[in-house]
Amino acid sequence: MWTSPVEPGSARDLTAARLHALPALYRAARDGLPTLTDMGYIGSGIGIRTPVKRHPGNQLAEEHLAYIAVQTALRAIGERGNSLLKTTFKALRRVTLNPSRIGDITAAALVILQWKEGRTT
Repeated sequence: MWTSPVEPGSARDLTAARLHALPALYRAARDGLPTLTDMGYIGSGIGIRTPVKRHPGNQLAEEHLAYIAVQTALRAIGERGNSLLKTTFKALRRVTLNPSRIGDITAAALVILQWKEGRTT
């Protein structure tokens, strides 16, 4: 799980990832550690694993369905972390302070949550 500095509200997740996270993830992929993402990251580069997209009128092969099931189960861990972050720190639901501080506050909240949950890796 990662947090990034604040980007304009119109910036998509992939835009923020390209600016702040993908270079490090490409290095991790080179070392054999791919990153699991959702469909919003299709086309983001090497080592970024997205679900297989079903084209209209076509069925997915069994191996693709199995891949999607495994990837979804693994991604659920990150989704749970995101949910915990938002529900534990109610201040992150509706932020009305200086936007330039939101990234720092989110990063600090993530560290506190990891410490609280006993997961620091």
